[in-house]
Amino acid sequence: MNQVETSIQNGQVLNVFTRQFEPTTLWIDHGQIVAVGKQTDYTANAIIDATDKYIVPGFIDAHMHIESSMVSPSELGKVLLQHGVTGIVADPHELANIEGVQGIEYMINDSRQTPLDVYYMLPSSVPCTPFDHSGAVLTAKDLRPLYQYPEVHGLAEVMDYPAVAAGDPDTIAKINDSITAGFHADGHGAGLNVEQLDVFRRAHIHTDHEATSVTEVNERLATGFSVFLREGTVERDLANTINAVTPENAHNFSFCTDDKIVDDLLDEGSIDYSIKLAISLGLPPELAYTMASYNAAIAHDLSNVGALTAGYHADLVILNGLNTVNIDAVFKNGTMITEDDTTPLPPGASTVHHHLSLNDLQLPMTSEHAHVIGIQPNHIVTDHLKLEVPVHNGVFQPDLDRDLIKIAVIERHHDLGTVGVGIVKGFELHEGAIATTVAHDSHNLVVAGTNDQAIIQAVQEVTRVGGGIAVTDDHNILATMPLSIGGVMSAKTYQDALVDLKSITDAYYKISSNRDFNPFLTLSFLTLPVIPSIKITDQGLYDFDQQKFINVSL
Repeated sequence: MNQVETSIQNGQVLNVFTRQFEPTTLWIDHGQIVAVGKQTDYTANAIIDATDKYIVPGFIDAHMHIESSMVSPSELGKVLLQHGVTGIVADPHELANIEGVQGIEYMINDSRQTPLDVYYMLPSSVPCTPFDHSGAVLTAKDLRPLYQYPEVHGLAEVMDYPAVAAGDPDTIAKINDSITAGFHADGHGAGLNVEQLDVFRRAHIHTDHEATSVTEVNERLATGFSVFLREGTVERDLANTINAVTPENAHNFSFCTDDKIVDDLLDEGSIDYSIKLAISLGLPPELAYTMASYNAAIAHDLSNVGALTAGYHADLVILNGLNTVNIDAVFKNGTMITEDDTTPLPPGASTVHHHLSLNDLQLPMTSEHAHVIGIQPNHIVTDHLKLEVPVHNGVFQPDLDRDLIKIAVIERHHDLGTVGVGIVKGFELHEGAIATTVAHDSHNLVVAGTNDQAIIQAVQEVTRVGGGIAVTDDHNILATMPLSIGGVMSAKTYQDALVDLKSITDAYYKISSNRDFNPFLTLSFLTLPVIPSIKITDQGLYDFDQQKFINVSL
């Protein structure tokens, strides 16, 4: 007679291979499922009765950035596990752009405190474009030694399409190194047409998370991509893409969050929310749960996770409600999850270095017509607006009635003194400013404000705390969220980080009438030049369509 640790009986267990729920028994020992079904030669030390419950594999986030949660890897693990997420495929791109290899190693070491499986994909674009002023530069030679870490499972989203198309030797070397190590390279196909997607496929890139419509999804499917349907804090794409999924093609789909802040993860959910939303939009539950687990594992060649059968890790979620993803219990490696008493590893020194002055914030204009960044609520793409703007003595003046305010990006890694200034529409500020050192992907300091004094005040505050987010009115600092880990993550527990996050959110609502999107994550994406349509960096306004910097004046 074989004695095992746990038996879960009488539940409806999802078979991801047949996409059916089956009444069966799971036998678990030493973190693995050792047998399924009626077993006359097994007994268990503990029997869990799952009558009237459903059992599904632990959820896997197919692509995400831990830093976007604003808490450390170990703290994020506490949050995600309670939502049924037992594994994440993470790109430490943000901290790597700030601290290089040291930042990646910090992420790996801190994540070892959590039972959550963290599969790291090495960042492919540090900086994200050759002209970016990031905190570090990582070549293929720099990344190659990191494949020795067991947590490393490939190359993260390749976003520099021009480099791939041109056959840039270092970019191609990064992709080939991943393949040589036995892994693969993820894609980032924002704004790419079918011919450009073919370029990625020829470079052996076969995953993508940037589809925002059924048409874009179908283009990727026809080109041979595995598609990660995204639902984050800002990037709300699932409702616009889920209708592309059919029983015949569902094996090509997984879910991802990409960028989701810790308060949304706790209140709304992670992959559990994606499942619930997909089901509410008509996707059969057995498909949704399979996409959320087994499909993600297959897309990333992850061994022995994503299914509930013999030989697989006992990562599972017991549900009281199938359509609502009502979680009763989560098991990781056969152990029921309870919250660990850990704290984030201590951060390094401040990474905020600049010498901004009021003169740097002036925006000279040669006409009264300007290129303006238009925010698209809950999307990271922007509208390229061409508007008449107020000009006085040859410089731009904010117009609060028309929601035209100033935005600036300040290089903060090497004190280069570079400052890019532009105009943005969509924040609906009636006074003050918001500033943050979370600014994808180079993570310089970005600020939007109604006047230069408020902008300086907000910048000085995030500098004082060594990186973070600050909200000011025209006279005072209203709230600050310190992000002392590289200026992008809190070194506090997730509970304390939530207090800070609520404080800055409440403060923002005091100076803005807009409630339609997350202002801080939205602001952070306005600096990302590899996403359409116009963005701003510390070197000025960048036109994605033309792939060049342009003057603000028309």
